[in-house]
Amino acid sequence: MANFGDPLEIPAEILAAVFRQARASFPAECCGWLSGPADGTSVNGIRPVVNDQASGNHPTVAERTAESAYVFSTQDLLELNNSLDSETPARIIYHSHPNGRAYLSETDRTVATSPWGDGPAYPVQQLVVGIDGQRVVEAALFDWDDDAGEFVEIARFEGAEI
Repeated sequence: MANFGDPLEIPAEILAAVFRQARASFPAECCGWLSGPADGTSVNGIRPVVNDQASGNHPTVAERTAESAYVFSTQDLLELNNSLDSETPARIIYHSHPNGRAYLSETDRTVATSPWGDGPAYPVQQLVVGIDGQRVVEAALFDWDDDAGEFVEIARFEGAEI
């Protein structure tokens, strides 16, 4: 089991699949999750999700478009929650930023944090892919740090010509 500060291993083929989804979704944000063994240190599955931002159901920025926000549909959120009790739960939630930068925005942090302010909303790491019109620029992985009381960057990945 990965501890705080230990980035989950993301195999190159899974990271490439996330990058391809980001390219296919551009200029909208892509989203989904990566799954893997509950007691493991890596992921081995990808579950792309259609960005449902146009539905207006985003918990904090309903008025924004899919180019500047993402939200899972109710059904996808239910599947994510159900996965948490399985042998291969969601381990990383991912989304892209079409401005080319990989960072966890204030909105991202708010949505990923428990509404009671007592930690992450889900026991997962957060992967953000920075993509622009020419290429995937970079990606960064974040995890909750109890001492800091927030998400902190724990890994950074090179971009790709996708």
